[in-house]
Amino acid sequence: MDKFHLISVFVAVVDTQGFAAAARKLNLSPPAVTRAMNELETALGLRLLTRTTRTVRVTEAGERYVQDCRRILAELVDADESVSGMHTAPRGRLCITAPVLFGSKYVTPIVTEYLHRYPEVSASCMFLDRIVNLVDEGIDIAIRIGELPDSSMQAIRVGQVRRVICGAPGYLQQHGIPVSPTDLHQHHIISASSVTPYPEWKLIENGEQRSIRLQARMITTTNDSALTAALSGFGLTRLLSYQIAEHLQTGQLKTVLPEYEPAPLPVHVVHREGRQASQRVRSFLDLIVERLRQDSALNPTKNLSS
Repeated sequence: MDKFHLISVFVAVVDTQGFAAAARKLNLSPPAVTRAMNELETALGLRLLTRTTRTVRVTEAGERYVQDCRRILAELVDADESVSGMHTAPRGRLCITAPVLFGSKYVTPIVTEYLHRYPEVSASCMFLDRIVNLVDEGIDIAIRIGELPDSSMQAIRVGQVRRVICGAPGYLQQHGIPVSPTDLHQHHIISASSVTPYPEWKLIENGEQRSIRLQARMITTTNDSALTAALSGFGLTRLLSYQIAEHLQTGQLKTVLPEYEPAPLPVHVVHREGRQASQRVRSFLDLIVERLRQDSALNPTKNLSS
């Protein structure tokens, strides 16, 4: 049996968690699925699956192997699409990752617009505040905020964001507006995404980077909860400008110490290099780059008002 067939059977068994279900999915007989798995394990010289009368479990080696197999199958599909699908509508599954709030505010509307435009495409959105490995996790496109390390990925810059300190007008009226980094010690600090009660905010003073170590009154692991606390008038927090853009426009929040902000962080759309991008990836790249570059929060003609 050819290797492509064997790994297709293996992935189907893992995905359906059973030989009979895989047989139905592939329109094969159960004995044919069993033979394919036996042949694959014999060729590799190791056990990929542990079978019992009730369950089929993936071994540690099988777990690693199935990730590679999924990637191989996906790239074969993409290779077919890049050759034969140049003049047809995009189809298949698009996998995207972005930070949580960025994904909610910016990526989701673009994804839904794209899916309305191309009904034969589906999307998986992985919105996490961590760096996702595109190759290992089968991601087509990622949004990265910050300087990019050297890699084999292609990156398209679509804007920039600032690291801003902000608070509600009512809080600032009651507690005063800080005029220097030292003044922050007199304020209620809301620390986002921190595991310590002593966050360090890096600011620029007299052209030099300075770390201000503060004692947080409130610590939270999510940016949206820090935003909620700041909107309620509890204290000052530090977030990225895109996360509070709408609240600055409505006057619910104001920024402080803008002259001490570090340099803005670039925003890139990143995708995998070294293979022909599928039509669905190319068309989504065109749309998301256009939409993000049009957004005034990421490409302001002037600084957000404080």
